[in-house]
Amino acid sequence: MINKPYGVLSQFTRELPDHRTLADLYDFPPDVYPVGRLDRDSEGLLLLTDDGALNHRLLNPAHRHPRTYWVQVEGIPTPDALSALAAGPTIRIKGKNHASLPLLVETIAPAVAPRTPPIRYRKNVADSWLSLTLTEGKNRQVRRVCAAVGYPVLRLIRHAIVEVTLEDLAGQSVREVDRDWLYARLELR
Repeated sequence: MINKPYGVLSQFTRELPDHRTLADLYDFPPDVYPVGRLDRDSEGLLLLTDDGALNHRLLNPAHRHPRTYWVQVEGIPTPDALSALAAGPTIRIKGKNHASLPLLVETIAPAVAPRTPPIRYRKNVADSWLSLTLTEGKNRQVRRVCAAVGYPVLRLIRHAIVEVTLEDLAGQSVREVDRDWLYARLELR
């Protein structure tokens, strides 16, 4: 498990010479790879494994495992916007409309450290935090659903995958975990 920082690619190979990758964070064993991705401009929980079965179970859309994101948005969403977000707004993916599955949406006030570099700050525009739990993983879906209801994302942190959370890192940026512990927390048998 790692807490992927902002500006790091969720892979071991650089796309450009100045890109940071997972290899810059820790001396991972050569046979592990990330399960899923977080965009370079996203932060938070990322699992790495050499377990192909785990990779398949978590990435196969049929399993619909929940993932929770803490999202700082520009503005303070109205009750109607929160309802539209929870219903699963229609977004565009590769030029086609996609009706998102319903999301669990909560307003939150998390205690998170400031990001480096800091988010865009606008003196006359408030920002707020939401917790979004979704069960599908379309490309940049969290950013797209928030934009679809009128609230652009300023910061995105994956907080949980099923019952595995950032708190399970116990203050570490990288933590090796036991397969049985991980499978139990991911509710896999």
